[in-house]
Amino acid sequence: MLTSQKINLKKLKIAANSMKVVSHPMRFAIIQLLEAEGQLTVTEIYEKLKIDQAAASNHLNMMKSYGILESRRFGKFTFYTIKEQALDKIIECIEKLTS
Repeated sequence: MLTSQKINLKKLKIAANSMKVVSHPMRFAIIQLLEAEGQLTVTEIYEKLKIDQAAASNHLNMMKSYGILESRRFGKFTFYTIKEQALDKIIECIEKLTS
């Protein structure tokens, strides 16, 4: 039986939301694209995935807010990259749950 002493509800919600964020088909496609390319601007992402700029920005901001992506500004461009440590933790959790 699970008790509140064994499970931190706040951490459980963060983990569940992180998995939900990366499991969305378009966000998963963005992650795959960034894994292949390394870093891309929002323009490069929405052009390569053939989606609206607003949709790409929304997905990127959501993943950034959950610590899955990071961004850096260079002039007028913002480059997005995967935060490897965060994605590794999500993958590790999935592997533990499904093995």
